[in-house]
Amino acid sequence: MTTLAADREIEALMALHPKGFDLSLDRITRLLERLGNPQDRLPPVIHVAGTNGKGSCAAFSRALLEAADYRVHVHTSPHLVNWHERYRLAADGGGRLVDDKVFADAIARVARANEGETITVFEILTAVTFLLFSEHQADAAIIEVGLGGRFDATNVIKEPAVSVIMPVSLDHEAYLGDRVELIAAEKAGIIKRGCPVVIGAQESETALQVLIETAERLECPTFVYGQDFLAFEENGRMVYQDEDGLMDLPPPRLPGRHQFANAAAAIAAVKAAGFEISHRAAEKAMINVAWPGRMQKLVQGRLAELAPKGADIWLDGGHNPGAGVVVAEALAEQEEKNPRPLFLISGMINTKDQSGYFRAFKGLARHVYTVPVSASDAGVPNDELAVRATEAGLTAEPVSSVANALMLLRDTWDGPPPRILIGGSLYLAGAVLAENGTPPT
Repeated sequence: MTTLAADREIEALMALHPKGFDLSLDRITRLLERLGNPQDRLPPVIHVAGTNGKGSCAAFSRALLEAADYRVHVHTSPHLVNWHERYRLAADGGGRLVDDKVFADAIARVARANEGETITVFEILTAVTFLLFSEHQADAAIIEVGLGGRFDATNVIKEPAVSVIMPVSLDHEAYLGDRVELIAAEKAGIIKRGCPVVIGAQESETALQVLIETAERLECPTFVYGQDFLAFEENGRMVYQDEDGLMDLPPPRLPGRHQFANAAAAIAAVKAAGFEISHRAAEKAMINVAWPGRMQKLVQGRLAELAPKGADIWLDGGHNPGAGVVVAEALAEQEEKNPRPLFLISGMINTKDQSGYFRAFKGLARHVYTVPVSASDAGVPNDELAVRATEAGLTAEPVSSVANALMLLRDTWDGPPPRILIGGSLYLAGAVLAENGTPPT
């Protein structure tokens, strides 16, 4: 396989600079000044933070804007298979992942501007986002926060068109705090004085109160899910409601009832940012929205062919207890419509609450096959992960790979075609897509 030019540039950066996160805005601010502050030359920015759902919100926002014929840049992280997935540049008829030569050139220019000073690779690649987005024409830019909010490298945007805070729950406690109100305060750090704020559906009243109080203190026009806008299911359709009235829409293409709330937050965000979205555009967006690696159905590919005949295979990179809950709820909905025995194939990293993730599937999953996450140095050994699943009340056994788990299930299961969830890590989701031969585009 040919190594892409941008990958070579990133490998060189990783050899020079520390991995991981070092939450501060000093280094990224210094670097951006040397680049001429490209973050100040962006189209209207939809800035999205949250523990879960921010990627879905970005996907829905992009779908809505492109359905209305706007040209849209999108930055998301992390990627699944290829670094290029993080950078989608606006184009007529829909954005495209950044061209390799364009990407490699931008990385090289940013690295030269940094002049070898201490910085994280994520900060350099965030500066690449701003450089690319400032040099290519677009009507809007959707930028997803990497970690937290207040000190995330993306949080140098002075006046976002709208700041969006999606559901907040415990994750990255080592960086953000071990109480949901502390994490909410970090996420609220992207809120800027006087700029519109959309607050997505929150499970925690404490988190919600922190977000609302921050927005009020900064005198921001604020739109809260359940108060100023909402979405609900009616007769198999999605009904979106806000102060402008109702929109009767197709159910989102992304499965799971939680996607109704995610779609609603995106509609509210796009409107708050000042974009006109017709009913027809919203319908088109719900039908066409795509978000790889999140409740993605695998219907073909090298790995899919190893599964039991007729199996219903889902891939999801959710990796914390909150994600476990919404994925389990989505699978429970599937179970109501079409009963099948559910099996999990799971790999996780050691910074996540593994037992908390597995608890969401108690009473729903028949059995768990735990696998290594070879794409990350932080992968939990599969035998240890099986213990965590057992502690959560599930039966589990370690298996050497996803492929072997699928073949083992195929060779030993003699019941009806099963439903299979492969999940627990974005690293695992990316490896599965690569091995399956179906990388994101």
